[in-house]
Amino acid sequence: MEAINHTLFLWINATPDSPAWLLGLATFIAKDVIAIVPLLIVALWLWGPRDQVQSQRALVLKTGMALIYALSISWCVGQLLPHPRPFAIGFGHQFLSHAADDSYPSDHGTTIFTFALAFMFWHRRWSGVILLAVGSAIAWSRVYLGVHWPLDMLGGFLVGILGCLASHLAWQLYGQRMLALTHQIYRALFAMPIKKGWIRD
Repeated sequence: MEAINHTLFLWINATPDSPAWLLGLATFIAKDVIAIVPLLIVALWLWGPRDQVQSQRALVLKTGMALIYALSISWCVGQLLPHPRPFAIGFGHQFLSHAADDSYPSDHGTTIFTFALAFMFWHRRWSGVILLAVGSAIAWSRVYLGVHWPLDMLGGFLVGILGCLASHLAWQLYGQRMLALTHQIYRALFAMPIKKGWIRD
């Protein structure tokens, strides 16, 4: 597997001869596109058609639970199976500053793939497919810039599946109670903007 990992990395990784515009695009994707996760979560909770707000908030909470589970699993895997980043062993070329911590599985990959899978399972398939495409772009960019191995991203995808499974099982036990409690806290904290109609009740 390590030989495959190295071979795939060398196919994808940029070199000093790579176009500056492509390096710039990859840097933007690697650093900034992940912001789609918190932005979509906030937008889906605060706004939307009145008859869909309840289902949107259930999606947000269930997705948030999946992210917590997935990132927890990712941390545990990283502790059990530590793996250096490519630049930490002098392999390939690095074009993005990053701490030389463990690389497997990728936190960025875990986050965006969990998010995409959650939308595919619990929202609409087309929205999940679009987010999977975004996740694939993020995965490519971080390998291209030399801060991750390809299998780090595959690991993030697999952990995302586990996070969604754990969230789905947990939702059966306490999801509705947690949603009701979250609504109460939300109404108490945002009473003024709710009253003015800036955001949904």
